[in-house]
Amino acid sequence: MIFEIDSKKVFVSDAGQSINKNKDSIVFLHGSGLSHIVWSLTEQYLSNQDYNVLSIDLPGHGNSEGKSLKSIEEISNWLEKVFNELNISDLTIIGHSQGCLEALEYCSKYSKRVKRLVFIGGSYRMPVNQDLIDLAQDGDDQAVKLMMKWSYENSKKFIGGNPVEKIINSPRDIREILAIDLIACNNYKNGSEALKSINCPTLLIFGELDKMVNLEKGKKFAELIPNSETHIIKDCGHMIMFEKAFEMREKISEFLKK
Repeated sequence: MIFEIDSKKVFVSDAGQSINKNKDSIVFLHGSGLSHIVWSLTEQYLSNQDYNVLSIDLPGHGNSEGKSLKSIEEISNWLEKVFNELNISDLTIIGHSQGCLEALEYCSKYSKRVKRLVFIGGSYRMPVNQDLIDLAQDGDDQAVKLMMKWSYENSKKFIGGNPVEKIINSPRDIREILAIDLIACNNYKNGSEALKSINCPTLLIFGELDKMVNLEKGKKFAELIPNSETHIIKDCGHMIMFEKAFEMREKISEFLKK
């Protein structure tokens, strides 16, 4: 699905289905430097369960035009433009990593549009190592290698190579997309306030071996959300939707049916 926001093309993967106003809508938000591709193993699965499924490419990412937005706050306002354009509400927003910050900030501003939240490998505060930011700003591919080292429980297990390298695969991607995203995460300070706006059913999924959002930090995040549910995936790092896609999507499906 392609449409325009602020005179720039926006790409949203919809699992080959147009929006049906009689179905609940699920929105997927990708993490730093990534795109809608990360949700490919989950998109069709939930679409087959009779949901509208929408995986959004942020500006400058994947197939969407424009420059990367520089703050989580700016992204949340852009998302509202997208949802207005698509005329959808009662949303289940599923975010991974940076996408969790976006979902959190969006809910704090536009809670009436949100029906459920799912946070995957995220927290309300996500400081980024300065060495990683510096490498990314230089367009150095070591930034991607360092990010993967911290992200995966065992990146060598991927047949055909690490999927993140296939998305972030040029100095330009690293410098103009990944670096800007990492800085946006690092600079986001409103999470503790935004948490107070959550009054909808919420599921949090964490990888037991995640080094970017460690389990202790994740549990503290979950404790701040009243009546939330938490699921911990064993032998899994930060890139849960690659490492343990089947378990993740099954837990999401169970949550949606409650």
